[in-house]
Amino acid sequence: MRIIRYLKALSSAQLAAVTDEGKVYELPQQDFITLLKEAEAAGSSPLALVEKLTAGAQPLSQSLEQLELLVPIEAPEVWAAGVTYERSREARNYEATGGRMDASTFYDKVYDAERPELFFKSTAARTVGPGGEVQLRSDSEWQIPEPELALVLDGQGRIVGYTIGNDMSCRDIEGENPLYLPQAKVWKRSCSIGPAIRLTETVEDPYSLQITCRIYRDGNKVVEGSASTGQLKRKLEELTSYLVRDNEIFEGTVLMTGTCIVPPNEFTLADGDRVEIEISGIGTLVNPVVRAS
Repeated sequence: MRIIRYLKALSSAQLAAVTDEGKVYELPQQDFITLLKEAEAAGSSPLALVEKLTAGAQPLSQSLEQLELLVPIEAPEVWAAGVTYERSREARNYEATGGRMDASTFYDKVYDAERPELFFKSTAARTVGPGGEVQLRSDSEWQIPEPELALVLDGQGRIVGYTIGNDMSCRDIEGENPLYLPQAKVWKRSCSIGPAIRLTETVEDPYSLQITCRIYRDGNKVVEGSASTGQLKRKLEELTSYLVRDNEIFEGTVLMTGTCIVPPNEFTLADGDRVEIEISGIGTLVNPVVRAS
């Protein structure tokens, strides 16, 4: 079962549930956060509440493909984890050493440390959904998307759903100095999530999900890479346990879990590119790329 938001008549947002057969059912809640709160108040899981609300209901006449999807959750905060995959460690070392792959850096320490790297990524106002434009940063010459499995959390930091995240990143800014990480990661429209939230109870094994990233330029596919969440070094609950430690977690917080797909070192995003990130069982997040405004 997946949860989506789409644009209904009169420019209003509508929450809906999508079955594995592709049937779409409207939900009465205004947003996913309200759904979470109502499920908790009823002593129910989100899945059980959705199944109760859709039992006997008539699905929409439109298919999922005919709907104009919105960001599935207006997350009050989006956080991210770094250097959680071997491929990410390699890429960060390359940036930090100017291409000396044999050099050891602090990224190796992060990869092997007990404490994971966690950083603040975005707010609802900076985050775009499916079809929304992600923006390049004006003072960077080396920018890439970072396709990631993203966790949707309740107010206690429990994982209630999975979605797709694009953690836009400036490799040159981070490589110049690790203390520049906030500038390499956080700017307007530098984060996208969507197109749906897969409820946790409907995912048998979150470590067997296939992630694929494709980048198109002038209609041609210029980058494609695939990986599995099974390559993730840390457990998902390990990441969330550090996020909630001495921290206030808002209902609907999103945590990206790190990237395992990095474009070739000579590649940088350009105005007009299109990024597609697909995760099995969740869907495909598509975002056009625009220059800084």
